[in-house]
Amino acid sequence: MELFKNTNYDFLGKKWPFIIASLVLSAAGFTSIAIRGGLNYGIDFKGGALMTVKFAGTPPLEKIRTAMSHSPQLKGEVSVQNFTGATGQNEAQIGTELADEKQLNINRQAMEQVLSSTFGQSGGKADLNNISAETLADKLRDPLARAGVPMSEQQIQALAKGVMDVRDRSYSGLITNFSQIASAPGMNPGIMNTLQQECYLSPYHVVQVEMVGPKVGKELRTKAVLATLYALGGMLVYIAFRFEWIYGLGAVIACFHDTLITVGLFSIFNEQIDMTVIAALLTLVGYSMNDTIVIFDRIRENLKISRREPLEQVMNRAVNQTLSRTVMTSGLTFLTVIALFLFGGPVLHGFSFALVCGIIVGTYSSVFVASPIVLFWHNYSDTRRKRTSPAVTATRAEAVRKAPTKAAR
Repeated sequence: MELFKNTNYDFLGKKWPFIIASLVLSAAGFTSIAIRGGLNYGIDFKGGALMTVKFAGTPPLEKIRTAMSHSPQLKGEVSVQNFTGATGQNEAQIGTELADEKQLNINRQAMEQVLSSTFGQSGGKADLNNISAETLADKLRDPLARAGVPMSEQQIQALAKGVMDVRDRSYSGLITNFSQIASAPGMNPGIMNTLQQECYLSPYHVVQVEMVGPKVGKELRTKAVLATLYALGGMLVYIAFRFEWIYGLGAVIACFHDTLITVGLFSIFNEQIDMTVIAALLTLVGYSMNDTIVIFDRIRENLKISRREPLEQVMNRAVNQTLSRTVMTSGLTFLTVIALFLFGGPVLHGFSFALVCGIIVGTYSSVFVASPIVLFWHNYSDTRRKRTSPAVTATRAEAVRKAPTKAAR
C-alpha cells in the first residue's frame, strides 16, 4: 500500500530548518538541565522512599507537608504532590531522598506514623483501611470470644481475609462506611458490632511504598547509561559492516541526537526519569535505527543503478521512495503511543512520553540528520580528491619533463 506515489520532494534541500531546530532543542535541554541542577531522577535512580496514599476526598497537601516537616524521625527533603494513580483520583505521593542506607526504613515508618497521628484516631482501635489480614485476625480474636461469637481459628483467619478482599478489590483499599464490608464471607451482626468496636476507618489508605537504597540507585543509573551506549556502539558496528563506516556514524549520531533531545525534553517538562523511561529510550534507539537503515538501504540500491547521478539526488529519491513506509509506520506507532500517553495512567506516563517525543524526533532525524551527515562527508571527500588530483598530475608531469630521455643518455 502506497500513500504517496511518484513524489519528488527536495527533502535534503530543506535540511537546515530541521538541523537548526535540533540545535535549539539540544541547547534548551542542556540549559534546562544546568538550571535545574541535573535531571529529575525517580526513586529508582536517586534512592529513597516513595509512598502513594489514597484519600477519601481531596488530599490535604499542605497539612501533610506541615505534619511531615515537624517529624523528628524524618531525615532529608520531603516532597508531597498530587498524583493521579491507577485507583483513580484523590491520591498523593510522599517522597524522601536519602543519603544514608540505614535511614531508609526509619523514614518509611516515620511517614506511616505521621499519617496515623494526623488522620487517625487514638484509643487503641485498629485502622481498618491500613492493616493486614493477620493484624485484623489478631485484633478480633479475643473480642469475638468475649462477645460470645463462636469462631474457630480457621474461621477467624478466613473472615479477616474476606474483609480485606472486599476492601481492596471493591473499594481500592479505602472504605468509608462499615456497611461496605457487609458482603464479606461469614459476616453477621455480631461480627459487625465487634468490628465497629475494635476498628475505625481513617480517611486514607497507603496504596504502595517503594524503597531503593542510594547505592542501588547510583548503580542502576550507571548501568542505564552504559546500556544505552552499548546499544549505540553495537548499532555502529553493524551498520559500518553492512554499509560503510560513514553510514554507521551518521545513523549513530542521529540516534544519539534523538536520545539527547528526548532527555532534554524530560528536563524541560520536569518529568521523572526511571527504569521504564530507560526502557523507552532503548526502544527508541532501535526504532530510530530501523527507520534510518531502511533509507540507507534504498540509497545503496539506487547507487548501484545511478552511479553517475549526484549523491544528493540519489538520497532524495530514496527518501521519496520510502516516504509511504515512513508515514505509515511512524504514524501508526505515534497513534499507539499517544493513546498510551493519554489513557495509560501514571505507570506508563514516563514510558509513553519518551516514545511520543522520540518518534517525532527520530522520524525527522533519519531524513534531516543522518542523511545530511553522509552527504556532507562524501562532498567533503570529493572536494579533497579534486584538490589533490591536479597537484598529483602536475607533479607527475614535472617528473616526466625533467627525466632524461634515451637520446640524452
